[in-house]
Amino acid sequence: MVHQTEQTPSYLDDTHLTEIVTRVVAAGRQDDGAAWVAVRDNLFHPQGGGQPADRGWLDGCEVVPARDAATGLVVLRAADPDVRDLGGLAVGDEVKARVDADLRLLHAALHTAGHLVEAAGRDRGWTYTGSNHFPGQARIEFTPDDPGPLSDARHREEAADRMRAFVAAAVAADLPVTAAHGPDGLRLVSIGDLHTAPCGGTHVRGLADLADLAITAVKPKKGRLRASYSAAHRTAG
Repeated sequence: MVHQTEQTPSYLDDTHLTEIVTRVVAAGRQDDGAAWVAVRDNLFHPQGGGQPADRGWLDGCEVVPARDAATGLVVLRAADPDVRDLGGLAVGDEVKARVDADLRLLHAALHTAGHLVEAAGRDRGWTYTGSNHFPGQARIEFTPDDPGPLSDARHREEAADRMRAFVAAAVAADLPVTAAHGPDGLRLVSIGDLHTAPCGGTHVRGLADLADLAITAVKPKKGRLRASYSAAHRTAG
């Protein structure tokens, strides 16, 4: 039986924290018999909100994080389906948690870039309707107030160019990216005074951390307007 227990979402506190020593606070087995554990200081971003899960390890075992609907805990199981146990980890055991730092920063860059592209679309008067921040699939979808002109490729490219200029100016200004909780407890992520949205993802510290940000296409898709984009995290030096 799974009992509700305290778990700190460390991945939300510091995107750049990629290694920590913590303790197991819950353990059990899934319906298929595979072992799972939850750790007190959870370093692992589970898939959700359009962002893929972190790649990570507990001690030497690669694990996959997922949010348990019944408890709200982020639980970890072996990435290899043939591994049925997690080294015999039990509640109270100390364990070293680690995530792939490069992948974490890529996901943070793509998620932040998505918020910025969303802001650029809203600036055009479009309504945000959905997002995907996966590498190679990143896109923001909108419903335009007046879709008529955007059926023309030339008008769409003009709109895309205005969005690119909007994004480039924000990156050049190195607007800060911050997170805070509203009165209702909802986590809100802000890009300076430009844009604020509810979000449970990882993000860069400022827009100058973004590299190779490009809006690659703006196209109609199933009654919506899809802005595809790519981005990376700027390397040190």
